[in-house]
Order: sequence, then C-alpha cells, then structure tokens
Amino acid sequence: MSCPVFPKPAKSKASLWKVFFTKRHSWLDALYERSYGMKMGEYKLPGLTLYMVNQPELVRNVMVQNMANFPKNQMLGDILEPLLGESIFTTNGEQWQKQRDMLDPAFKHARVQQVFGLMQNAAQDMLARLKNHQPGQDIDPEMTFVTADIIFRTIMSAKLNEAQANRILEAFVRFQAESPKLALKKMFRLPGFMQRGASERQRMAAAKEIRGTIEDIIRPRYQQAEAARAGCPNARAELENQQDILSSLLLTTDQSTGQPFNFNEIVDQISMLFLAGHETTASSLTWSLYLLALHPQVQQDAYEEVARVLAEQPMSVAAIRKMVLVRDVFREALRLYPPVGFLSRECAHATEMRDKKMKAGSTVMVSPWLIHRHKDYWHNPHSFDPYRFTSKELKTPLSKSYLPFGAGPRVCIGAAFAQQESSLILASILQHYHISMPQGFEPQPVGRLTIRSENGLQLILTPRNKQEP
Repeated sequence: MSCPVFPKPAKSKASLWKVFFTKRHSWLDALYERSYGMKMGEYKLPGLTLYMVNQPELVRNVMVQNMANFPKNQMLGDILEPLLGESIFTTNGEQWQKQRDMLDPAFKHARVQQVFGLMQNAAQDMLARLKNHQPGQDIDPEMTFVTADIIFRTIMSAKLNEAQANRILEAFVRFQAESPKLALKKMFRLPGFMQRGASERQRMAAAKEIRGTIEDIIRPRYQQAEAARAGCPNARAELENQQDILSSLLLTTDQSTGQPFNFNEIVDQISMLFLAGHETTASSLTWSLYLLALHPQVQQDAYEEVARVLAEQPMSVAAIRKMVLVRDVFREALRLYPPVGFLSRECAHATEMRDKKMKAGSTVMVSPWLIHRHKDYWHNPHSFDPYRFTSKELKTPLSKSYLPFGAGPRVCIGAAFAQQESSLILASILQHYHISMPQGFEPQPVGRLTIRSENGLQLILTPRNKQEP
C-alpha cells in the first residue's frame, strides 16, 4: 500500500543552533534519517545529555523491569503542572502509586459495558452535527468535540456544550503550541527570566482557562461530597446514585490514611483524565479518517464489515467486537501516528546501556514514533496496512514493538476505553458516509504534546444513500 505522509527527515543531524531556532514548533523536525534506524542514540545539549532508546529490550528495561530508575522526567512535569497539576501523568514513586491505587477502582466505572450507552449517545449527536459538514471542511475539531463530549458524559455525567467545548479546546491548542518552546528553553538550560515572556504568559493563561472550566463543574459535586462526609444522608445518597468516575473519586479514600482527595487533587486527576483521554483519542481518530480517505479499498472493506455486522445485530459492545478491520484501522493509525510520539524519562541513578555510560539526571526518550517506523521491527514500516495485525508474519511480537499506550505499570489507564470509543465512532461514520479528501490536500504532521496535523484534515463526507450506485 502507498505510504501516508510523514515529515521527511533531514539527511544529517541538525546543529544545536538550528535545533533551537528552527525546530521549536515540532519535535518531529529534529529527527534525521539515521533516527529511524538507530537502536539507541545520544544527543548532547548544553548541560544535558539526552538518550533516545529504540531497542525493544532496552525499552522494556526502562518502562518495565527497572522503571524505578527511570521515573517520569521532572522537566516534563514542570511543563505540564499548570494544566495537569500533580496527577498520575506527572508524579512518580509512592505518590504516583498511591494516586493510581485510588484511581483504579474509580475508573472501573468506565467499564466498556457500562458506558457504551453514553458513548453511543455522543456518537449519535456527532452524526447529527456531521449533516452540516461542508465538503473540504476540517474534521479535526469534530473529532476533538465528540471525544471530549464522551469524556464529559462518562467522567462527570455532563453533556459538553458548544461554548464549553470551544473555550477548552481553543485554549488547549494554545497550550500545545507554546509548550515545545518552553521545553527547548529548559533543555538548553536557559535562565529562568528567559523562560518567561509572552509565550509563557499565553501558555499559563490557556492552562488557567481550561482548569477554570473544569473546576466550575467539579465544585458543586465536591461540596456535595463534603456534605455527605459531614453526615448528610441525602447528599450521600445523591452522590452514590451518580454512577460516574467523578462520584467514585469523591467517595474513595487513601487506604493508609483514610483521607479522600482534596479539591485540588480531584481537579488534577479529572483534568488529566479529560485532557489525556480526549486529546489522544481525537488525534488518532483524525488520522484514522485520513488513512481511510487515502485508501479507498480498505475503506470499502471496513464499510462492508460494518454493514455485515449491523445487519445481524444493533450497534452494541458485542457488535463492535466483531468489527476486526475497523479496530485494526485504528490500531494502524496508532502505529503510524502515535498520539504521544515521545515518552520522557530520566535516570535516577547512573547506569549503562549499549556501552553508553548514562549519568544520573540524564534524559531518556522512548519514542513510539520511531519504534513504530523501525524497519527491523515492521514490514514496510511507513506503509498503511491494517491487515498486518491479523497476519502471521509480524516481524516482532506486538508486545515488544507496539506501544501507543505506553508500557509496563504506567500503561494508559484508559486504553480499553479509547479503543472501544474509537471503534464506535469510526463504525458510525463508515455506516453513514463515504470519506474522501479534496484534490491536492495533504496534512502536515507536527509533534507537540500530541501528534496532530498543523493544517487540520480536510474531508469530503458523502452520505452513503446519495452515492452513485
């Protein structure tokens, strides 16, 4: 199959000067041809050495076997803290384990069987909006809206309205755009006063706007929980009847101290679940639609699968599980365009890998973007081939070379949720629309907090009942 677009790497490694002044808007721009074939790379920055780890055995060492020596990078935590606070996405050690232990039972409220109806309602609302989709209109905002709507409904029992959506999503675009600039300044060890300025003020204002919207939704529910803890029976009954993730987080307590999450801790965790949950899935759905538009035969096969399954039973969890190709289109989109292309860790203690002596404090990058496109691990790594997942000829086991949701104990808590949600949305669109792109349009992938298309994704959605026979 033909190769979907990806940024053409430079022939050779860019100089530090060029990296700082020309690569700030996308991590992908800093890659060069050798990046896609190396097992481990070393890159020296002022006051910092960065190691890129791409060999599966080394990745397993970092993410699974010796994860205590490779905690989340503090620099990344500092960058995300204004938005995500001290959530499981940024914390380490005992603090992370305690938070994860408190979150796991709460997230069971998002079991696929329980929330499917809520997902389906959001998907139906999406289809209603798509009736107004104009030929060549950008589909990315709609994918961002529907995934955010699903997260709102399942986490907070609230339907996302257009004003809230626009406020949050526009602010997150600003936060994403400005964050790589701060990251480079930190990596180059620029003094604090040079890390501040107009760009950082915009970033902080965007984070405050997002958290403010989420706080406004959580505050009355938190006050209800406080009343329940004070002994009000009506408040307790109302809280227990709201079978969503937020109600469970409000009721859960730390096993060692008996204390619940405080208000700021609740906001941190909900912000993490909301933003990580909707942004990563929205990115992958947009790329899935691009790949289907680029490969009409795969799209036709997927449509026929959806039509065949839904002729036998209504849309349901069981029906979604029978749509193997639809699932694998999404899995292949995750391979080619992993939402988080680079997972950042740091060495807590000095160690050695592939004869490289890594000092404590060194930055370690595990890159799904590079691992998923490595010729030693994949046949035709840059090509779109969703059928590869049912083939017996995989070059390496998926457990070693496929990590769109991370790996080890810190694997994404919402992976199953995201896969069901995405299959439902793709199946719903395929059932009703033929997908194509305007002639001459080509997306431009950029790597920031997630991998998105800088110029959006223009699509033509033709209703199936209006197509020529």
